[in-house]
Order: sequence, then C-alpha cells, then structure tokens
Amino acid sequence: MKAGCLVMAGIFFVMMLVGCRAEDAGKDIVGPVNTVKERHVNKLINETSPYLLQHAHNPVDWYPWGDEAFEKARKERKPIFLSIGYSACHWCHVMERESFENEDIAEIMNREFVCVKVDREEHPGVDEIYMSAVQMMTGSGGWPLSVFLTPDLKPFFGGTYFPPDDKFGRPGFKKILLNIASSWKENNEDVAKAAKGMTEALLRKPTWVDGDIDSDVLAEAAESLVYAFDQKWGGFGNAPKFPPSGAIALLMRQYRHSGSEKLLDMATLTLDKMAYGGMYDQLGGGFHRYSVDRTWLVPHFEKMLYDNALLSWVYLEAFQLTKKPIYKKVASETLDFVINEMTDEFGGFHSAQDADSEGVEGKYYVWSRSEIMEILGQEGGAFFCDYYGVTEGGNFEGENILFVPRETEDFARGENKTAEKVEQRLDGLKKKLIAVRTKRVHPGQDYKVLTAWNGLMISSFAKGYQVLGDERYLAVAKNAAKFIVEDMIKDGALLHVYSKGKGKLPGYLDDYAAVANAFIDLYETTFDIRWLDESERLTEQMIELFKDSVGPGFFFTADSHKHLLRRTKPFFDGSTPSGNSMATLVLLRLSRLTDNSDYYDMAEEVLKAVVPRSGRQPRGIGYLLRALDFYMSSPVEIAIAAKRDGKALSGMLKVIHAEFMPNRIVALIDRAAGDSDALEGKIPLLQDKKTQEGVATVYICENYSCKKPVKIPAELAKLVRFLE
Repeated sequence: MKAGCLVMAGIFFVMMLVGCRAEDAGKDIVGPVNTVKERHVNKLINETSPYLLQHAHNPVDWYPWGDEAFEKARKERKPIFLSIGYSACHWCHVMERESFENEDIAEIMNREFVCVKVDREEHPGVDEIYMSAVQMMTGSGGWPLSVFLTPDLKPFFGGTYFPPDDKFGRPGFKKILLNIASSWKENNEDVAKAAKGMTEALLRKPTWVDGDIDSDVLAEAAESLVYAFDQKWGGFGNAPKFPPSGAIALLMRQYRHSGSEKLLDMATLTLDKMAYGGMYDQLGGGFHRYSVDRTWLVPHFEKMLYDNALLSWVYLEAFQLTKKPIYKKVASETLDFVINEMTDEFGGFHSAQDADSEGVEGKYYVWSRSEIMEILGQEGGAFFCDYYGVTEGGNFEGENILFVPRETEDFARGENKTAEKVEQRLDGLKKKLIAVRTKRVHPGQDYKVLTAWNGLMISSFAKGYQVLGDERYLAVAKNAAKFIVEDMIKDGALLHVYSKGKGKLPGYLDDYAAVANAFIDLYETTFDIRWLDESERLTEQMIELFKDSVGPGFFFTADSHKHLLRRTKPFFDGSTPSGNSMATLVLLRLSRLTDNSDYYDMAEEVLKAVVPRSGRQPRGIGYLLRALDFYMSSPVEIAIAAKRDGKALSGMLKVIHAEFMPNRIVALIDRAAGDSDALEGKIPLLQDKKTQEGVATVYICENYSCKKPVKIPAELAKLVRFLE
C-alpha cells in the first residue's frame, strides 16, 4: 500500500490534500440544484434511482455501473471517473451544480474519461470498496466520493468534493481532470503501479484469531465511553456529533446489569439533549442526520430512514427503562413522521429526505421571529418563541432553528402552568406553523425502498406497538413486511432495492439480517408463525449466500454481486449496524427460539473473533455488543398459553412490554385454536405449556429453570421487575 501511495503522490503532488470530509468545506455555497437546460440526455435516463435521474440531463456522458461502461473504457483505453453519492447529499448537489453542469468541465470529462455515476445506496458494495481506497489514500472520506480507476476497475487516485477551480485549499476539479488525463497518457506505467499497489492493499485479508471473551468486557466497554463523553451536552467527542444509538443501547443495558447511575445519566443526558435540540424536528417530528455543533443545535438537515428507525427504537427502550414522558413523545412523533412523510403507497418506507429545498440547505425548516409572530399573533407568538428559543437575530444564518432551551417542566414552572397545559397550548400553535410550512417547497424525497433499512423500520414499528399500544404502528409494520414478502423476493431470494414500481439488484448481507430480525420482532408481536418461518428461511439463505466457509462471520456480498475487486467482511458499524452484528443477533435469537445449536455456534464464532480485540472500542461495534449482551446474559424465556385474540392475553402482554427486558424471547401457543405438536417441536419452549384453570397463563424461564406459572397481570408485573 505504501509503495502505491508514494507513486501516486509523485504523480499528483499536493493533490492528495482533497481528502477531507465533503460536508466540512465550502459552507457558503448555495443556489438552485438544476440550472442546466434539459437538452442533454445521457445513459442515466433509463435508471430508477432518484439520484441517478438527478444527473440524467447533465452534459456529462454518464454511464451507470455495469458492463457497457467498462467495455467502453477497455476498448478506448480510457481511465474511469467514478462518482458516488446519494440523492439527499448536499455536497453532491453542489458538485453537480458547479462541475457536472459546467459545459467546459463536462467536455474534458467526456473526452478523457469514461464517467460512471453510482448511487451508494443501490450499490453499497461498490461504495464500500472505493471508500476504503480513498480513506487509504487521504486519511478520510465522505460523499460525493470521486475516484479515478483503470479500465479494470483498480483505483489510483481519489477524494471527495472538489470545487471547479482552486478553492478552500483544494485543487480545482478542472485542474485535477487535466493532470490525471496527462499522467494517464504520459506516465501510464506509473499510474498502473499506483493502481496495483492500492488494489493489493485493498485485497489484503485481515487475520482473525479466536479469543476468550472476558466476562467483564461489557462493563469495560461501557466504562470506556466515559472518556469520550461530553458531560455538558451528551454524546461523544466534539462536533460534528452523530446520534450514538448503539452506545446508548449499551449504556442502558449495562445499567440494567450493574445499577450504575453514572451510565444511566450518560444515556439520558444524550437522549434529552438530542430531543430538545435542533437536530430533532420540533414541528414535524423525526431526526436530521447529525449535528454540526457540539450542542445538537444546527443539524445537517437531511433525514435518513435508518436514523429514525434506530433512534425511535432506542427512545422506546429508554421510555421502558425510565418512564420519562419526553421519550414516549419523541418516539411516537418520530414514528408518526415516518408514517406521514416516508411511507410508500405499497407499504415500504422511502430512504431519505433531502437537506435542501430551492437549492438552500435547511430552508424548509427555519423561521424568522417576525414570521412566527405574524402567524401566531402577539400572545401566542411570544409564548411559542420563548419556549423554542426564537430570537430576532436567529441562531442559523439570521433565521431560527427551533430548539428547546429549557425542559418543559422548567418552562411550565416559569409560566405557572402544568407541563400538560404547556404541551396542549404548544400543540395548537405548532399545527398552525405546520400548515404554513407544508406550503413551502418541500425537500426532495428519495423514494427508493431499501430492504435493510425497511427491516430496521419494521422492527421499530413493531416495538412501537408493543410499548405504546398504538394499533397504527402494528398495521404499518405488517404492511411493510407484506410488501417485502410480495415485492422484494424473487425466486426465493431477497432483492436490495425497489423503485419506480419494481424491485432489483441482489440483496446484501444487511438486507437478509435486518429483515430476518424484523420478522422475529413481528412474530413476537403478533405470534403469527409465518413470520418466524420466514425469518428462518431467510437466515438459512443468508448462511448459504454469505457465510465465510474458512473463517468467522459473513461476507457483505454474494457471488451474484458483479464487478467487485473483493468480497468484504465488515464487522464495524457505520451509520447503520454492520451486517455481521445484525446476523449475529438474529442467529442468537433463533437459536433460543428454535433450539438450533448450529446458529448459536456461528454467532459465537463471530463474537470470539471480534470482541476480544475490539470490545474496548464500543462506538465501533456498538450493535455487536448488543448481540454480545444477549449472548452473555441468560435471556428471559417467556412462554404464553392463551387465546391469540383474548383480552387476558392483551393484559399479560401489556405488562411484559412495559418492562425493559432487552434480552428476552417470547412465544405463544393457542391450543384452543388448534396449535399442534408441530409448533411445540418448532419452539421447544412451548412444550407442555397449557392454560391453567382456563385462563391465559405465562411461564417464565431463566437460567435453565422455570418459575411458577402466572395467571394474573399484577403478579406478572411483580415478577418481571426482577428479571435479568
């Protein structure tokens, strides 16, 4: 790797400075996204990705990722310029506007390169490989990702956002194009050496050695979070701050085990500050991508489905644990936001909302004080502005991002009102502002339906129904699951993406693992055995397609994913849980439900390979530590004998779902409805479990022993408080 990078540096001199994150540069650039006349049409016009279609009228002769582009590069002996982004990416829009819609720059690109545009959400395997390459070259990455490849797809130079001309301490894109074109023609042998060195580094396989898992690893992992914790504002480190869902989940679980108030305080401070900050949409619900500052005030305004899935889940768990009303409010508003704004007519969930509207980041969400006063009147406006920190000068480029400077209880005391009265008044005022905001130009919607992200969201809606009892949430979860089964499975295999009325592209590890987990969640919510059957089927297929036959864990891609330099095996979380962490959890859950020791062994293999050397880095493997917590605990096994549609069952489930028991499995047998010995064979926990005295009966087993059956919800409530 070093040799290749040195050759590259010799060719391109200081151009390696371009590798900083795209979102950290050029923050003063605003303007309309689509300014070029739509007289140009390129190969992207026939694609279904909203991101690719955004570029279909660029003067650049873009090709989608595939054989046609690669054959052209080989035939014409041209390097490939690979541009990777996604539709909600602000700096992707900026680079399009500045460079890809520039006729002079497009002429150079078309003359000297074969230009390939990739939606990273459609081709995460492609993105992962070339993001790794750019990170090796420059030390960091981001989107838009800009990579130059040989015709055989080997990377030799890359970066992120490039301005059209020298700016922000970065070389201009036009200069880069001309320099690389010149080097390709005049120093082709050196370029080939650089590409060879980089590819060898990418192909180098890590070694994984099994180790023993220390019994204190979870406690030490939680304790290690203390050193990076922001004691005043919550979260970890300084700006930018991303929502640390995995770390919060770990803190809450370890608090459950240890009783350490310090860990609980870290979790709740972070949850509180995010809920009251500008990163949370105080009017419409739902979370923006991340905060650009330490205080969670100014967000990067895009809204991603996966963030809202992961955060709604962790707020629901926090409500179970603490019973704080704010967590219930945030969870329900976030789920409602997804229903209202991100749910497809066929039942799936759209992937993202853009940060920009009318070419300006955040324009849809910000307010002037005078506008609020005009809409709400003097008394209502003053009350609203006081609560949400709205000032004449604003807190974001002269405008106001709504946030809550004081918790509702503190504000209510200052107003001599109850918190409930304050909330009631705010609800009425918010509805007036929402009505006005809805008339603004809405941020663009990426209507792609991504299977893995939908799996995460189905789990959260199932959890929302369990904890909050809202029937809408269960209906939404079931509709989305039905959509996946009917529209996202072809010839028995999962597809990765659905757009413009059709599903396409083979599923990745993340797709299988997230959906298999979601279907277990649906089974434990509805006790409809078909969801457990489908989860098992997908898990078996996941093992067949992705399991490494010579080492621990699962590859991200299957053999059906083409044109990739390597098959990667990610264990570390990114913005979403790693496929291996989700796969490990689903294997552990199914091993307990179905008593399948093979599943348990495969999960244990991953944990023993990764945790001993990475367990003290909880922010990198937060979701694998969630699986480890399940593995190291003795999960609570709850068997219920009852009528599926009976009121007695509802009462028992309400008690179970009110309690924070992250490591548990639940199964039901309804003998009156004809559940047979086959069900007992499938779920051994249900063997010999019957109603007693004709009423719903709950059997709780832990540490390989079962407690006395319970028939009264009040008795069950006393029992579950002391479990785990």
